[in-house]
Amino acid sequence: MTKISIKKAKPQITNLKLIQMKKITFLFLSICLLSQTWAQTAKWTPLFDGKTLKGWKQLNGQAKYEAKDGTIVGTAVADTPNSFLTTEKDYGDFIFECEVNVDEGLNSGIQFRSLSNETYNKGRVHGYQMEIDASERNYSGGIYDEARRGWLYVPELNESAMTAFKRFNQWNKYRIEAIGNSLRTFINGVEVAHVIDNVTASGFICLQVHSIHNKEEEGKQVRWKNVRIQTANLQPAPASNVRIENWIPNQIAAEEKAQGFKLLWDGQTTNGWRGAYKEAFPKAGWNIKDGVLSVDKGDGAESTNGGDIVTTEQFGAFELTFDFKLTEGANSGVKYFVRELLQPVMEYTPGQALCLPADYVKKGSAVGLEFQILDDAKHPDAKMGASGNRTIGSLYDLIPADKTGARRGAVKKIGDWNQGRVVVYPNNHVEHYLNGFKVVEYDRNSDFYKSLVERSKYGVWGNRFGSAPKGPILLQDHGDVVSYRSIKIRSF
Repeated sequence: MTKISIKKAKPQITNLKLIQMKKITFLFLSICLLSQTWAQTAKWTPLFDGKTLKGWKQLNGQAKYEAKDGTIVGTAVADTPNSFLTTEKDYGDFIFECEVNVDEGLNSGIQFRSLSNETYNKGRVHGYQMEIDASERNYSGGIYDEARRGWLYVPELNESAMTAFKRFNQWNKYRIEAIGNSLRTFINGVEVAHVIDNVTASGFICLQVHSIHNKEEEGKQVRWKNVRIQTANLQPAPASNVRIENWIPNQIAAEEKAQGFKLLWDGQTTNGWRGAYKEAFPKAGWNIKDGVLSVDKGDGAESTNGGDIVTTEQFGAFELTFDFKLTEGANSGVKYFVRELLQPVMEYTPGQALCLPADYVKKGSAVGLEFQILDDAKHPDAKMGASGNRTIGSLYDLIPADKTGARRGAVKKIGDWNQGRVVVYPNNHVEHYLNGFKVVEYDRNSDFYKSLVERSKYGVWGNRFGSAPKGPILLQDHGDVVSYRSIKIRSF
């Protein structure tokens, strides 16, 4: 009979228990650490104690602010400037949330990364604002640069989010994510706007009551509650396909790159561009300085100085954005689906020599659909054409830009940077945007479009005008000083 030694088995049992205890200990520590991380991520700091306005101060206008029934109540007062209830502390990177309820027809907003000092407009509050708009305009959630540049993100750029705000005195949850150069706004969980900008990195938060001049609106109110902020362990919402407005010149942010955008002009060289009707970039008539591409002053005539420039690449369905700056009385344009030769029709193939007929004489600008760039006040072309179809933002000589109603602010003053945008969808629906406002839309190659072409200056080319499946992008030399930057494109 074989004897079994119990002593030999004991170490095995002990080792097994030790292993199990180590696993339990590790799991326990992991849960503790994870719980601490969650606790840190979820930590909110209230900015309103529910009873007093401690930690806040009022700037500029004389609207009435009070703490009442767990809310901050702002009451409009006629004939006083915009009023701001402002945090005494400044904030850089943060996530801010609150709930908002506003009387119908009253305009308001939440300022963030904002400033006030005597050296700027005698202490006028200025900086980013998330809009509160209880009107048919439906601009709630847009990002406005108060007392500086105006609209940075008009909600028309994200039309599907324009119904996120609930009007008629319903409560809405507002959220602002300001992390680095990324500024994002959300209403009731829906992302409305995404701006990338580096003008202001830190500043106070304030609750705005807009100025009113109609005595009948006096006494209308806006209310805020559950006002809170996070400043550490920030966890932004997942990336989305919301259209991004990047105001940093000649930069493609990672978020834009993920959406397929690229720089069409690199901000430094002439790479990717050539002269229209030429194989190389013009030797004169254009200049590059400090990240800006400019047309030099000529005689004011069309393509008689350096001449137009076009991309070496061709595009079909695309989204094009560009910044431009006018000088007084200036004229220029951005063209798309360009054909340099229509009689005879000759397509330019990138990388190949552009061979012109021996008897060809270049006359004027290359032909294509044009986003008009013009000083409407001082250039005579604005009064020509039909119904204003040669004014800034228009589809030149075909469809006038709609700059009525809310779009009256679409044009910035001479010397300021404007942003143009052309979107051509795969189904040939086309849109023009001017500083975020949609000012033109049409269907390329539709019967209506063809009838417009037929009665325009382009009628001599008939159905061949603007109908190419692809074409280069063109910047026009019209003999006036006009500057460009931040030229970007993505193909669909």
